Amino acid sequence: MPSYSKNEVILVRYPFSNLSGSKVRPAIIVNDSHASQDVIIVPLTSKVSPLLAGEFVLEDWKSAGLNVPSAAKRGLYTVHQSLVIKSIGKLSDRDARSLENSLHYWLGLH
Repeated sequence: MPSYSKNEVILVRYPFSNLSGSKVRPAIIVNDSHASQDVIIVPLTSKVSPLLAGEFVLEDWKSAGLNVPSAAKRGLYTVHQSLVIKSIGKLSDRDARSLENSLHYWLGLH
């Protein structure tokens, strides 16, 4: 099974909340590489407004492998690596800093 890196942009199969199916969506890996087969992700969306506190539009979305402007959404999910379809890119340094700031804000780690 492949290993994924922090700030890597992936396509992942998100299960519907009622487990009736799933949809492929982009997300960002937020954990460092580790031996576990689970990864921690933050979802991305093409709905770039309105945004909640800490959510932000990626400035370098094209270089991250995305087709349209995308925003990091408030949320942390743990998914098994088998749900990852593929890696499509990596966050730029400035978007990685914005994500780090958002995670600190969302988790109250000021």
